[in-house]
Amino acid sequence: MNKLTLVVASAAFCLAQGAIAAPADQLARAGFAVDMAAPNANPAPLAIIVDEGFDDITTLPGAGWTLQNNSTTVGSTTWFQGNDAVFPAFDGATTAYIGANFNSTTGASIISTWLVSPPINFGNGAAVSFYTRTVTGSIFPDRLQVRLCTAMPCASFGAAGEGIGDFATLLTDINAGEASGGYPEDWTQFTVTNAEGLPTSGTGRVAFRYYVHDAGPSGNNSNYIGIDRVNIEEGTGGTPFVAPTALPSIGTSAMIGLGALLALFGFAGLRRRRLN
Repeated sequence: MNKLTLVVASAAFCLAQGAIAAPADQLARAGFAVDMAAPNANPAPLAIIVDEGFDDITTLPGAGWTLQNNSTTVGSTTWFQGNDAVFPAFDGATTAYIGANFNSTTGASIISTWLVSPPINFGNGAAVSFYTRTVTGSIFPDRLQVRLCTAMPCASFGAAGEGIGDFATLLTDINAGEASGGYPEDWTQFTVTNAEGLPTSGTGRVAFRYYVHDAGPSGNNSNYIGIDRVNIEEGTGGTPFVAPTALPSIGTSAMIGLGALLALFGFAGLRRRRLN
């Protein structure tokens, strides 16, 4: 075994064991209470077109997802792999969720960090469900919007900070008043359907927008949120989306590098397996 193979093997083993800590800027704000609860087991695969557990977020761009930090000033983080030093995932491996935090912006400003689904062919019975939570005992309010775009390709997020671009339809707004204690501190499931505004025909994309005012390291609001187990059902009449082969954006290329290197050396099996 040559040195490069040994180094990659060691890194892969550490990833599998959860021994590689997340960077310091991907933590919650000072004084948070660590939640050591064990995640649930992975569910059986469902008959839906998106079943995303965020095992490895470097795979998201290749599956048609978009990650975009559109805050007033861009901070040191955007969406990142879940940090189990803050709290563990809803299911699967302890880090198998996607997180965002107060470092999405700088100073005291507006956070507007977007996680956007692949294109969906909507129909009757369309539904989007997901789990989310913040830090136990957090005193810094968090907020999450779920928005819809039907003006494909749904690539515009408008002006930094307050802009919404192509995503004009608000489906749900968790802790819209940005109140302390207003965001769930345990994994909580939310679901939106046709009744909440999902179309019964056509194609579009669904966005999860981490959106907080007076946010950032010097702000009074924003701490740390996680999203896990996103399920999207297109309803009747649609056809499954096939991910494009376009190259990822520059902002995601660095993250993809390690995943590609591990795959090259045969460590694709590190992704968590679903239960039968």
